[in-house]
Amino acid sequence: KRLLVLALLGAFMGGASSLAAQEAEFTYEGARACKRCHSKAEEGDQFGKWEQGPHAKTFATLASDEAKAAAAEAGLGDPQTEAQCLQCHATAFAVLDDIENQKITLEEGVGCESCHGPGSEYKSRSVKQAIAAGEIEAASVGLITPTAETCTGCHKAEGNAFFQGFDFDEYWAKIAHPRPEAEAGEE
Repeated sequence: KRLLVLALLGAFMGGASSLAAQEAEFTYEGARACKRCHSKAEEGDQFGKWEQGPHAKTFATLASDEAKAAAAEAGLGDPQTEAQCLQCHATAFAVLDDIENQKITLEEGVGCESCHGPGSEYKSRSVKQAIAAGEIEAASVGLITPTAETCTGCHKAEGNAFFQGFDFDEYWAKIAHPRPEAEAGEE
């Protein structure tokens, strides 16, 4: 059942189909796991940038009066429990049927693993160092490099009452969180 849901989610979200395929192999760790290595200012504080940015708040926005009104108009119930809303507002949607046994939570909204892939196999420092050294192919451990296609799986007009246009380059610049030694656009 879980793989069927993931396959359907991948088909619906377009760019996320490769992520759905990876989910069968890798598991989600949640944004807090990323914080261990990605919160130091001298290394770019990627976690802090995510936490202060719009993606960390996507699940919370579903509790707003505006979201509730839009859901009601669409014939839906509580946006924080509706699959149509959660598929883009919570990374944890991919494991919703088993959420009580997961490390990831709905409350973290669109976490690191929505863009970078489930982190179970690349979360350790030694694996990340091996990737950086070219000893391990990032994709082999579930780490993906986000592209415009990754984003437009959710940032699209079809089925989104709140769509206000999406220019990948403009929005990518707003959420960029490279390591200081990395070139803009990496990680």
